Amino acid sequence: MREVKEFSAWRVSGFLGLFLLLLALLWLGWAGYGLVSERAPAYLWHLLPALLASGLLLAGLFTLQPNEGVVLVFFGRYVGSVREEGFHFANPLAKRQRVSLRVRNFTSERLKVNDAQGNPIEIAAVVVWRVVDTAKALFQVENYEAFVAIQAEAAIRALASRYPYDAEGRSLRGNPEEVAEELKAEVEERLRVAGVEVLEARLTHLAYAPEVAQAMLRRQQALAVIAARRLIVEAAVEMVKEALAGLEAQGLALDEERRAAMVNNLMVALVAEAQAQPVVNVGTLYA
Repeated sequence: MREVKEFSAWRVSGFLGLFLLLLALLWLGWAGYGLVSERAPAYLWHLLPALLASGLLLAGLFTLQPNEGVVLVFFGRYVGSVREEGFHFANPLAKRQRVSLRVRNFTSERLKVNDAQGNPIEIAAVVVWRVVDTAKALFQVENYEAFVAIQAEAAIRALASRYPYDAEGRSLRGNPEEVAEELKAEVEERLRVAGVEVLEARLTHLAYAPEVAQAMLRRQQALAVIAARRLIVEAAVEMVKEALAGLEAQGLALDEERRAAMVNNLMVALVAEAQAQPVVNVGTLYA
């Protein structure tokens, strides 16, 4: 397939074309008046060219608004594009197709896919895009707006399958900025053939699928409890070490049995969820 790239079409100021159109209309009026008043066949040779010139000049005039482009096709051949806003005159026999260059949003539906761990999730994203090559947008793909929608959804599905929903490393939930940059790059690569630039791509919805949401919520809660317990135990171990080191620094040396008992009591007091109840040793019943 031959790649079509945008280039500037021949054009002149529309005001010049309008001036020539006025001259052609004056010529047409003079020829018509002479043909009717004097009934001279010679005026007919002026009337036909004047009529043809007026029609061609009128057909070649057009205006462009800001962020708008026109693609010119002359008998099936692409002859260039006009991007400059204002009043223009171009090839009057060329077919003109307007293309919006404004920034547009595409918001995907909530897609149900499997993440990298095989868990079903719901994901959606918004893609901010605009046309930067009018020729590619019209001639490289069938319908560039539908192409943007399909390729954006395909990129979202591919991205979701490469990341877990939630994990200690890289994940969809834990690295939103990184995921957004990767999504933007992938969508832009897919849309380059259509002459489309992606300005931003970002996830707008991310959740577990309803059938596994409750189970995954319990799993997340369990992982949170485990992480909290691990943190508490690590902190308690450090505090016991500091306590033993402080006793030794004060000259209160403990034998192995008493050291083990103190470590046990301190760990129970620091790690237990219930408030610790101190026990005072008052000796035994028998001397």
